[in-house]
Amino acid sequence: MTRAAVVRCFWARDPLDVVYHDREWGVPVRDDRRLFEFLLLEGAQAGLSWVTILRKRAAYRRAFADFDPHRVARFGPRDVRRLLADAGIVRNRAKIAAAVANARAFLAVVAEHGSFASYLWRFVGGRPLQGRRRRRRDVPAETELSRALSADLRRRGFRFVGPTICYAFMQAVGLVNDHTVDCFRYRAVARLGRPSSSSSAAAMRRPRSAIARRPVAARAAAGQPK
Repeated sequence: MTRAAVVRCFWARDPLDVVYHDREWGVPVRDDRRLFEFLLLEGAQAGLSWVTILRKRAAYRRAFADFDPHRVARFGPRDVRRLLADAGIVRNRAKIAAAVANARAFLAVVAEHGSFASYLWRFVGGRPLQGRRRRRRDVPAETELSRALSADLRRRGFRFVGPTICYAFMQAVGLVNDHTVDCFRYRAVARLGRPSSSSSAAAMRRPRSAIARRPVAARAAAGQPK
């Protein structure tokens, strides 16, 4: 396939967008730390372009403890002041406060469900939804499912998780394959969502997250229920 023959989704124009689109977007994510990363970054994006966040991604990784929810959950006023002075990230007090609150809510979900992935993937029955979008206008900004996820996350104390943010999150971490059918990544990502002969049941019986396996004392220090 020559460079000229490659067809991508309509939004992948900036070089950073292209790399992200080709390597990450829509690939199913079941690792809790990666899920926390995308949840934090999608919330930071609110009102901004995704490429803006991609340009700041490395700075976010440094500023937010390599996206470790335990460490972020322990952030206090001094950390908030540090983050507000960090020109590498979006210096919005509400978004920074939400990131800390979301880390604590994230750990509570892990405590309840064994992993955030187990909780999240139940919304789609453990398997990615295949959007089969033909045109740009076929790709929704939100869906009934993203509204349900948003409502449940808000009930659990998460912030900056409106239905549109939740749908972008679902697209990013592969709960839905929203590559348009003419995109060169559509078939490859669709194949990643096909279960093997034994994976359907296993997907719903995933082992407890490494986050959940931390000692009780460490979880309690992060504000997580024992």
